[in-house]
Amino acid sequence: MVRVAIPSEGNGGLDGKRAGHFGHCDVFTCIDVEDGQIKEISILANQEHVQGGCMVPVNLLAEAGVNALVVGGIGMRPLMGFKQVGIEVYHDGERLDIRPVVDDFLAGKLPIISNEQVCGGGGH
Repeated sequence: MVRVAIPSEGNGGLDGKRAGHFGHCDVFTCIDVEDGQIKEISILANQEHVQGGCMVPVNLLAEAGVNALVVGGIGMRPLMGFKQVGIEVYHDGERLDIRPVVDDFLAGKLPIISNEQVCGGGGH
């Protein structure tokens, strides 16, 4: 089973909007996938963190059993943190609607983020 997390605005969910930068999202929409099918959707509240405290969401997602994350932007430090805890980070910097991003993830169309795609952090 794969549990993929999508940083989300507001209440999240499949019909919600993806947050542009994972560390400053309101919630994470977590989707449990088995045999290519969505089995369960849950919402995980993000925890407050200050600039430089980007390991807070890394640990939160690791403790929640997440093993894949789709982001529009991420800094190098949290990316390295996700790699250390075994969470694959995928990139989709284009769309804000969660459902098509999840559909592309399920279809294997999203690339794993490269070091060249990281941002400077701080929500930019």
